Amino acid sequence: MPDGTLLATTGLRAGYGGKPVLQNVDLAVRRGEIVAVIGRNGVGKSTLMKTLMGLLPASAGSVTLEGRPIDGLPAHRRARLGVGYVPQGRDVFPRMTVEENLRVGEMLRNGPVPRADYDEIYASFPILAERRAQRAGTMSGGQQQQLAIARVLIGRPGLILLDEPSEGIQPSIVQEIGQRMVALNRATGLTIILVEQNLDMIRAMAQRCYVMDKGRIVAELDAEALSDRDTVRRYLAV
Repeated sequence: MPDGTLLATTGLRAGYGGKPVLQNVDLAVRRGEIVAVIGRNGVGKSTLMKTLMGLLPASAGSVTLEGRPIDGLPAHRRARLGVGYVPQGRDVFPRMTVEENLRVGEMLRNGPVPRADYDEIYASFPILAERRAQRAGTMSGGQQQQLAIARVLIGRPGLILLDEPSEGIQPSIVQEIGQRMVALNRATGLTIILVEQNLDMIRAMAQRCYVMDKGRIVAELDAEALSDRDTVRRYLAV
């Protein structure tokens, strides 16, 4: 296992109703990295994220966090160990206000959350400060995505799993979210695993990426390969 590895999988397999999706997935993410998982639709990327989070049980293989096996732990235990998850589709609580949604994230902390932590979140996502009393269900898709990310961040995770954060969001907001996540990564060392189809977001955020096809990791691209737009586009179509 590489030095500084935060999360790793070995021979990971998972699926639905006895139908296999993930096929012996091996990956390793070092502390402080932003790593993308790319590939065309239906190759198992979201299944991988759900399995890493513990929402879908692994049928074989292992998942380790800081060298400790967590594959037997449910999602809420993994969350308390510092794994945050922003699912595809955001899943904010529509009838709750912005601040009430954020307070749900407090449940992962031991004790009250200092007001300064909210100030940091609102500084990173100013639109949430403006809309803190607004019901989440009345916000735009991009605003809801920022809220979903902020709700996870208030729990102070060391690792955040972002599943298709650009889906259904206008390009200017996609760029804004990408910039803020990179800024958080640089400022705090937050580790990010990103499943994404948006070429610009991948190239703006990721330091390297894994390519998936038919439930397997079929390639790994380093920073130099990611800087080549045509190379990344080609692998998105794998």
